[in-house]
Amino acid sequence: MQNRPLTILTGASRGMGLAMAEQLLQQGHQLITIARQRNAALDDLAARLGVPLQQWQHDLAAPAQAAAALRDWLQAQDATQFASATLINNAGVIPPIAPLSHSDWSAVSNGLRVGLEAPMLLTSAFLQATEHWTQPRKVLNISSGLGRRAIASQATYCAAKAGMDIFSASVALDEAAKPHGARICSLAPGVIDTDMQVQLRTSAATDFPDVERFAQLHASGSLTSPQDAAARNLAWLERADFGQQVVADVRQP
Repeated sequence: MQNRPLTILTGASRGMGLAMAEQLLQQGHQLITIARQRNAALDDLAARLGVPLQQWQHDLAAPAQAAAALRDWLQAQDATQFASATLINNAGVIPPIAPLSHSDWSAVSNGLRVGLEAPMLLTSAFLQATEHWTQPRKVLNISSGLGRRAIASQATYCAAKAGMDIFSASVALDEAAKPHGARICSLAPGVIDTDMQVQLRTSAATDFPDVERFAQLHASGSLTSPQDAAARNLAWLERADFGQQVVADVRQP
């Protein structure tokens, strides 16, 4: 198959990221994943489907190396072999739940590097290396409602997601001024049944005042599965109006 869509996806080793990777392979995308861990099941799936897959192992807490590798790889490609090019910044970490006054500084730095610095550097590398490409280019940043409505004891995560929203809006202005500029969207994926949710709803109330609300979301069956959330994210990516609303929520019509 010629002219496959090319997708680069971070945080694809588990959870919603893994579900997106599986669905992208099933849709025939040439896929590059960036994560600390390799997922053997993804290799098996790609082999069964006959779809190109590369799993790059990088710790996004040190994002410059991953960004440089992406830039160099893209610059070495013949752009005409791809129908489109997409970067999905999905990776993130939730630091230990605590007020900022009681937070470990290394955990704060790690959360901001993975959740904000890495998406910015990877987006820069992607846009720089593909600037001359004329086929559709997109950047999908997986944000969060917590970047738009703060909660206690999660200053680092909220700040990273709020930063993702505003840097996406700024980049959209940059790209709109170019002849073949990329489209970008910072998308909140809804409330998903992930490891983060487990961590939130099992916290001590003394550390996390909103623990009961998150426990109730789980008890009432209000959480979306990683597979369903992945499908909704990828459907949003394929919308004809993708990028017209830069800061968006998948629960919007």
